[in-house]
Amino acid sequence: MTDATAAESAKPPQDVDPRTLRRAVGASAIGNATEWFDYGLYAYGTTYITANLIPGENALITLGIFAVSFLIRPLGGLVWGPLGDRLGRKQILAITILMMSGATLCLGLLPTFETIGYAAPLLLILLRLIQGFSTGGEYGGAATFMAEYAPDKKRGFFGSFLEFGTLGGFSFGALLMLLAQLILGHDAMMAWGWRIPFLVAAPLGLIGLYLRSRMEDTPVFQELEEAGQKEQQAKTLFVDMFRGYWRPIVQLFGLVIALNVVNYTLLTYTPTYLQGEIGLDENGALLVPIIGQLAMMIFLPIAGSISDRVGRKPMWWASLIGLFVLAIPMYMLIGTNAIGAVIGFAVLGLLYVPQLATISATFPAMFPTHVRYAALAISYNVATSLFGGTAPYINEALIGATGNGLIPAFYMMAACAVGAVALIFVIETRGASLRGRGVPGVISRPAGRRPGAPGGPLPDIGLR
Repeated sequence: MTDATAAESAKPPQDVDPRTLRRAVGASAIGNATEWFDYGLYAYGTTYITANLIPGENALITLGIFAVSFLIRPLGGLVWGPLGDRLGRKQILAITILMMSGATLCLGLLPTFETIGYAAPLLLILLRLIQGFSTGGEYGGAATFMAEYAPDKKRGFFGSFLEFGTLGGFSFGALLMLLAQLILGHDAMMAWGWRIPFLVAAPLGLIGLYLRSRMEDTPVFQELEEAGQKEQQAKTLFVDMFRGYWRPIVQLFGLVIALNVVNYTLLTYTPTYLQGEIGLDENGALLVPIIGQLAMMIFLPIAGSISDRVGRKPMWWASLIGLFVLAIPMYMLIGTNAIGAVIGFAVLGLLYVPQLATISATFPAMFPTHVRYAALAISYNVATSLFGGTAPYINEALIGATGNGLIPAFYMMAACAVGAVALIFVIETRGASLRGRGVPGVISRPAGRRPGAPGGPLPDIGLR
């Protein structure tokens, strides 16, 4: 870091005016809501997708196709992440939301298996791959965009609204599917009604595009660009990222395993689990997670605000330990009846909130500005593709093979143990600035020192 760079990083950040900040929050959250709206529709419409598009009406194939979309997410991260660090966050986020909502719309227009045969599941796979590719750049970009706009001392609070959008989109998808079922009835839903919720993706995507098109790029990225310090070539960006920041990449990978195994097991797999384990009908299986998610949404901003006072790591520790200890008792409760399912899901959901509320404050702050989008998008999506989107399939397959209804609890516990090991090495970044090419929460190295050299960056003990 040069003396000029050090001086630039030392300048106090300029506050973003409240109106612009609110628009940035909305622009970030709407894309995440669109992404999870799709996941909610697919997860809660599994029965209808299976009946209309899948040969043999095999639900395991439907869950497998859900997992397929995650296999391409790392490729999306590899493409969109470096582009976001070179061209800016705003442009990439406009493209990803259009691709995502467009693919969801097309899914609702697919001809049935009875009409076009095996072309139906093949087209479904193609659309899921498009969604996965676009999502590979969506979350990392939205989290970066949100974090770089938020004030340093309130990054947890404002960042929590990105996950508010996550649960909002997911719940909206579930509610639409539930309302369609209640209004149209089973036969009409099976015939054509299941398509209606998917068609809502088009206006949702256009709203998101409008909000994002009205925003300027983040102040943090603009400062880096004006100083001539952003990465100019993908090759140098990758070299910089993997050689200089492989440790936080590995740490983030471990945290994401815990985060997304819990996320996809709890939010996505629950309707299928409830129908199979306690025999709830379609409406009841949808209603249980909807109630739990609405309760979680209430506490997300509260948890984010608390993290601005006590730090991100204490919130993660509370969540990981709580889920590890209570996963088995709560799944035993879920397996009793509908009331037990609501209580068990709500308890696990609220224990998950401290992780979920602090993602946007924790993950972007693990990397410096010039590689932030790429490092977050790539590491997040590789971990998610391997351990997140596959969670419903793995849970269903293991329950089928073992007959043990507590498999989701065991899977959660193993993931939380991995996350706890990673969390030990993560640097606390509460209140740390995201500006410049330095790692947030790490003492800036003297001019001329390279990363890893004697006297190079050291953890700021005061921020642990």
